[in-house]
Amino acid sequence: MFKFLKKKIKGVEEKAEEEEKEEKKLFGLSEKKIDELMWDLEMALLESDVALEAIEHIKKIVKNELIGASRKEAKKRIEEALKKAIRNILEKSEGKFYEEIKKFDKPVVIMFVGVNGSGKTTAIAKLAYDLKNRGYSCVIAAGDTFRAGAIEQLQMHADRIGVKLIKHDFGADPAAVAYDAIEHAKARHKDIVLIDTAGRMQTNINLMEEMKKIKRIAKPHLTIFVGDALTGNDAIEQAKKFNEAVEIDGVILTKVDADAKGGASISIAYAIKKPLYFIGIGQGYDEQIPFKAEWMLKRIFE
Repeated sequence: MFKFLKKKIKGVEEKAEEEEKEEKKLFGLSEKKIDELMWDLEMALLESDVALEAIEHIKKIVKNELIGASRKEAKKRIEEALKKAIRNILEKSEGKFYEEIKKFDKPVVIMFVGVNGSGKTTAIAKLAYDLKNRGYSCVIAAGDTFRAGAIEQLQMHADRIGVKLIKHDFGADPAAVAYDAIEHAKARHKDIVLIDTAGRMQTNINLMEEMKKIKRIAKPHLTIFVGDALTGNDAIEQAKKFNEAVEIDGVILTKVDADAKGGASISIAYAIKKPLYFIGIGQGYDEQIPFKAEWMLKRIFE
């Protein structure tokens, strides 16, 4: 996993090693050479879809580690500093979803937002599956009323998992669907309400306004952005726009198992300063796992 990122970073290390071969000196790397290496590192990380905010953090740590290093030490120090910087970012991004939902009165209402194709509906189904296995009772609200296929897809998942789906006809008011799901949960003493919403491009002002309406009606305890790791920096920019519109509380990142570059996984939560709750690592209902920094580090550096 993340072979693309590792290949690019290896190029930076090799440049430092070549410098050592060219000039057999005992004193450390010059400031000019360190700046050149930082530029190469920045380009490598940008090509790997790492967010600029995260890149600056990584560069700062790596540069501090290289000051005073001999050319002989540079290659080793770059990798060690990278691990330190990325670990720092990933640990700060760790979300504690199951601890958070215990803070709220039941039913806990969770609203999901994101663009079409991000895997939002499947992510909701996977979370419902996990919640049920942990002993929580769930209700899903089919709030994407703009696509009949979305309602059918959620119904299929709900039937397979064994949870209640609240739905209205195609074209109905999605805020009304969310309201009915919450009322149903209250009446039946359900623990969690999971509200799907229509996939929206973050630049569509009218649809963003409608999403704000859903949030006003549903008053969710948590609003979760679902992003596609394969879209790289697009996912990061989408998360920022949704955060501006409806204030995101956390992130689910899908398709991490297929992400060759890895930048979104490293930096999406860091860029918007929100926790990364779960990552999708496959198609099965049990293949959406709580995000852990050590899990990700192993896949980047092993």
